[in-house]
Amino acid sequence: MRKFALTAIAAAFALTAFANASKASEGVVPPEMDWSWKGLFGTYDRAQLQRGFQVFKNVCASCHSMRYLAFRNLEGIGFNDDQVKAIAAEYDIEDGPNDDGEMFTRSGKPADHFPSPFPNAKAAAAANGGATPPDLSLMAKARAHGPDYIHALLTGYEEEAPAGVEMAEGKHYNHYFPGHQISMPPPLYGDDVEYTDGTEASIDQEVQDVTAFLNWIAEPELEARKAMGMKVLLFLLVLTAMLYAVKRKIWAKIEH
Repeated sequence: MRKFALTAIAAAFALTAFANASKASEGVVPPEMDWSWKGLFGTYDRAQLQRGFQVFKNVCASCHSMRYLAFRNLEGIGFNDDQVKAIAAEYDIEDGPNDDGEMFTRSGKPADHFPSPFPNAKAAAAANGGATPPDLSLMAKARAHGPDYIHALLTGYEEEAPAGVEMAEGKHYNHYFPGHQISMPPPLYGDDVEYTDGTEASIDQEVQDVTAFLNWIAEPELEARKAMGMKVLLFLLVLTAMLYAVKRKIWAKIEH
């Protein structure tokens, strides 16, 4: 009986430790934000998306890739054809081989995808203390709580770790990152970009804007999907009314 009790106690401690470890690995649930695209009638704010692109281009793109985004896709956030061509031309794209069998570099075109800041994953890790910066194309869909998590992560840095927390070398304490120790230093400090529309570039403004942009990258079809959903609901309502009217007409001739 005593042996059974000791086994039960050990199992309870093991389960508690496992639960605590799992909770730490999952991170803290981020606060829910009121995004413009939430809800049945929510839509993206094109001005915000363009500001978010500025933040990504000037800050995030120095470390993170965006392999699933082509320059021409930027028309979806309000840039016209000439603006897209001008943005693409700012980048050098490796192409080829040419007639001599050699690769060459040319200016970007709208059909090109955003180039990675590093030639390969090992080069990216070597430049970032051994941690490879993840591609951001689908980040808003790849993490639980999506945009809320991204916003919380970018605003969740603390200058010093809480008492009793031993930080690994090269790590930064982040309240919302699973395990709370992240290799990426705080990327935004406020006034990191000069918005073309004159909006004040505070830290929270930059974080909200780049989060909106990343969510659009992951769900560019969101507005079209909602529009289709509204059409389907309207069709079902009309169909239901027609079926009800037909039912009443048929059964009206039958005595009850």
